[in-house]
Amino acid sequence: MKTQTKRLTESAMLLAVAIVLELVSKMIIPEMPFGGQITLVSMLPVVLISYRHGVKWGLVTGVAYALIEMVLGTKTIAAAFQPGYFGDTAMIGYALIMCLLDYLVAFTAVGLGGIFRDKIKNPGVALSLGSLVALGARYLAHTVSGYILFSGWAEWFFTQDGFPAWGAALVESLSPSLLGLVYSIVYNGIYMVPEMILTAVASVLIARVPGIVKKVS
Repeated sequence: MKTQTKRLTESAMLLAVAIVLELVSKMIIPEMPFGGQITLVSMLPVVLISYRHGVKWGLVTGVAYALIEMVLGTKTIAAAFQPGYFGDTAMIGYALIMCLLDYLVAFTAVGLGGIFRDKIKNPGVALSLGSLVALGARYLAHTVSGYILFSGWAEWFFTQDGFPAWGAALVESLSPSLLGLVYSIVYNGIYMVPEMILTAVASVLIARVPGIVKKVS
């Protein structure tokens, strides 16, 4: 019972740190126009939970993290269920897809962060690679969601004023379906790739702190 209580307490504290880092990030770092943001490595605490307590517990914590993110994103979710948010498409179906992929799947996937804890002896390397897998899985979820829900913005995105010339070249050379996929990869990559790099670097640094990456179970 003491071990379980300690695990719950520690996980709750690290989740709280993750949320605080995200909220502070929102105050000082501009958000993307259609959602998404680079943060102050706000997902690292969840990755650390998974490393310390194992992937199974990490995924359980990831579900809790996803639910908290849904609460923080209440305005966006509520708007998604309103007419016109997705154009003329089926409102409820698309809104549910957004909730599933952009929240439940994307943030639960961060719980994969401990995937290398028993496979790689070096804690810094294991934590860093685990963070890349975890955040990469989140990136994939957002990419699939963006392709399904927002492909219609692809041509506008690549041809807007100030966009590099290769954007217009893509519009001319790719089919609408493939262009929509590339759009989702590029758009979500603008914030997810830097986030992945920052978290991987921070993972190596935090692993140097004595006891921080101790395997609890």
